[in-house]
Amino acid sequence: SAIYSPEQFHVVGFLSDKYRIFSGGDDYSSTLWDIASATEITSYSEHTDYVRCGCASKVNADVFITGSYDHTVKLFDARTKSSVMTIEHGHPVESVLLFPSGGLLVSAGGRYVKVWDVLKGGQLLVSLKNHHKTVTCLCLNSSGQRLLSGSLDRHVKIYSTTSYKVVHSFNYATSILSLALSPEDETIVVGMTNGVLNVKHRKPEEKSENSQKKRQPAYRTYMKGRTYMPKQEDFCVSKPVKRVLRKYDKLLRSFQSSKALDAVLEPAIMVHTPEVTVAVMQELHRRGTLRSALAGRDEKQVNLLLTFVARRVIEPRFTPVLVTVADMITDIYHPVVGQSAVVDKQFLKLKEAIGKEIDYQEELLEVLGMMDTLFATFTKKTDTCLEENKSNGVTEIIETNRSY
Repeated sequence: SAIYSPEQFHVVGFLSDKYRIFSGGDDYSSTLWDIASATEITSYSEHTDYVRCGCASKVNADVFITGSYDHTVKLFDARTKSSVMTIEHGHPVESVLLFPSGGLLVSAGGRYVKVWDVLKGGQLLVSLKNHHKTVTCLCLNSSGQRLLSGSLDRHVKIYSTTSYKVVHSFNYATSILSLALSPEDETIVVGMTNGVLNVKHRKPEEKSENSQKKRQPAYRTYMKGRTYMPKQEDFCVSKPVKRVLRKYDKLLRSFQSSKALDAVLEPAIMVHTPEVTVAVMQELHRRGTLRSALAGRDEKQVNLLLTFVARRVIEPRFTPVLVTVADMITDIYHPVVGQSAVVDKQFLKLKEAIGKEIDYQEELLEVLGMMDTLFATFTKKTDTCLEENKSNGVTEIIETNRSY
């Protein structure tokens, strides 16, 4: 089948379903055709100048894009009667390109190569101005990590799609109109204004003899000296042991208070080494950053903190620090009491634990008072008895301590 038009077609392309094609030309329109019947499906007359380039989405079979000399790039959906997005490039558009994911669009025109975020409504991400004359063509490598642009300044620029910086450049004899890469990225083809089609192949990597893998030492080399017993006159030099910092130590060194507290609130640390958790809390309190580290936490984290404090506050070695922590938590999260049943339950457990500890301390004080009374009584009943025994004219003084 053949499709006839009085106007010239400057761009044609297949939609990803392979049953429809789109075209654009001198009549300023973008037309969608059915291949089987060679009939027009729909036509969009929104451009105001020649439609110079286009491409189709590989993700959505109904989406295609056209670029025009009217400085605009338009995104069409075959299911609608008009374009769904218009992007202003600022110069006559010579080439457009969609990333395989369908989320990023690249347009070329004038001296500029611009990258747009389609998912954010056509937001401009980066504008590249590395050519001295009009950019005429674009191309992506197979992995999508390299973007190539050709220009009338006789150069092909290769950009990294992560940083959008030029990582390589090719120089040609005359101005460049088109370029393409082989599927394996081994060959680059460039069409130029002098009618020459330039083909460059990547040189295969030559394996030199020096690049061969070096032979590893024998096993006895590693075991040499392992069984040697030092003599008495030998001077032994010990190898310094490299100290490996824990995660929370590294975070404390970098003054990341909140993350350091998160690191010691892991179940493995709280259950098996609670002294580490309390020590980090004490260090944050000493630095004056404990309040900020405790603030801004969600329901799950607050529940975890209250559970730990309620469980460990009754231990004498942790009580001074955890009482301060409990006071700060109560002060920070008092306004949200009543909004979460889980947090309210933990606050009640904390109150119960502190109440039991207070009762326990009062009983200890009573016992201590009784013991002081007993000790005072024992002191009074301890006296010194002097007995004088006169025998053979000698006076003996015997000091007797009576024990009761």
